[in-house]
Amino acid sequence: MADQTIQRVEIDGGVVVGVDNSASSLRALVAAAEEAKLRNAILHVVRAWSIRTAPRPADCPPNAVPSMSQFHETVREDTERIVAAKLGDHPGLDVRIHVVHSPSPQALLSASKGADLLVVGHRGRGGFAGLMLGSVAEQCVRHASCSVLVVRPAV
Repeated sequence: MADQTIQRVEIDGGVVVGVDNSASSLRALVAAAEEAKLRNAILHVVRAWSIRTAPRPADCPPNAVPSMSQFHETVREDTERIVAAKLGDHPGLDVRIHVVHSPSPQALLSASKGADLLVVGHRGRGGFAGLMLGSVAEQCVRHASCSVLVVRPAV
């Protein structure tokens, strides 16, 4: 199997959302889907991964090291499952999944260059620290090439 890892996202318009299966990214996914519907735009779901954060391929023996392609495909399948579970059947919404072997900020910032809107979740830490943005959200707000919507936790 040829190496199919992608290290940057290039899009032309639409709403981009970063998803990593955290509660904050799932809230961002729902908000981004609503924005994409309102704008009649494509929803680009970006999943950045590294070997450390990728789910282990189920068909890989315990003592074997999965290939990059196996990791990539497993992350894609996991992301498709997350989107289907959270958005269900989404008629009229064009959803495109981008699986990127890259740190999250770089993946989202590269996608923001062609996006109309970037949606990210906020990972609050509680107390005073909870008032600050998470590092990914902060980098996106500071450096994105488009407008950024930071989705706060439910109260």
